Amino acid sequence: MDYRKSTAPSTTVTRNLDLMTHGTGNIYETVIIVSRRSNQIAVEMKQELNKKLEEFASFSDNLEEVFENREQIEISKFYERLPKPTLIALQELEEGKIFHRNPEKQAKQK
Repeated sequence: MDYRKSTAPSTTVTRNLDLMTHGTGNIYETVIIVSRRSNQIAVEMKQELNKKLEEFASFSDNLEEVFENREQIEISKFYERLPKPTLIALQELEEGKIFHRNPEKQAKQK
């Protein structure tokens, strides 16, 4: 997923709890779903950032030579300005983009 095009707000927003539980019926279950999705997003973003920063990696053993690379700083600042993974996951939940299932509930229904 391209997180740069996310419509998630970059600041905290008050949410209606009734709308948050319509898929599960339980606010705690919804929180767990959002937290797991936000962890997935955080891992993906971290991997993407590391892949981009590897291009600028210096493999010399000399600790005295530390170079400031403008492009590397700009990439880091860009990722710092992105919405947090939790906000992106909440936005995905509101838009109905998160698929979730509970095997325990499915087993009880059968």
